[in-house]
Amino acid sequence: MKISIIVPMLNEVSQMHELCTHLQFFQEAGCEIIFADGGSVDGSSDIAQTRGFKIIHSARGRARQMNAGAATAGGDVLLFLHADTRLPLDAMQIIERALAQGTHCWGRFNVRITGHSLMLRVIGHLINIRSRLTGIATGDQAIFVQRHLFDQVLGYSDQPLMEDIELCKQLLRYSRPACIAQCVSTSGRRWESRGVWRTILLMWRLRLDYWRGVDVAMLARMYK
Repeated sequence: MKISIIVPMLNEVSQMHELCTHLQFFQEAGCEIIFADGGSVDGSSDIAQTRGFKIIHSARGRARQMNAGAATAGGDVLLFLHADTRLPLDAMQIIERALAQGTHCWGRFNVRITGHSLMLRVIGHLINIRSRLTGIATGDQAIFVQRHLFDQVLGYSDQPLMEDIELCKQLLRYSRPACIAQCVSTSGRRWESRGVWRTILLMWRLRLDYWRGVDVAMLARMYK
């Protein structure tokens, strides 16, 4: 089973060296690594290219970037990894075991949010519980999916926000996700820079409005 890891990025120079070192391990283990750059102007793509990774350039927008990366990927399984998320070192073996059973054709990891606030641990725990109950994953949980199924549902919907929710809704037509108990870690910088409680309330409001059918472009402006 060949796994392609697709990383959408935009101006991530501050963490590129650490991210590349993390991904080097998986590349050496046989994974295909693809950086889908949405127009970085800070040298991010140059760093990744210098480190020997495949770079593709795409129109800006996480959904568009991930679709562009998937279009060039050669793996049997696609794993979509945010630039500030880190995988457990045995992630590939975990994915292979989860999909080999035949019960699941896609899945996600539990998430641990790193940062100074203790509330971030609680948020991560609640995200994991919600995801297990609903079958809906967030992009921070490193969603992985068999390539043929990703193509069958036509990939990510071309929308500026909630693209992960929309993808999961399509994938749920075929199976529940494999809910991996091992955690990926993701940065809490967004939460802490905006205020943890303020961000919690914003995310709840955005999700509620999305399910109510509020225009996604309007929600994206609220998010920014």
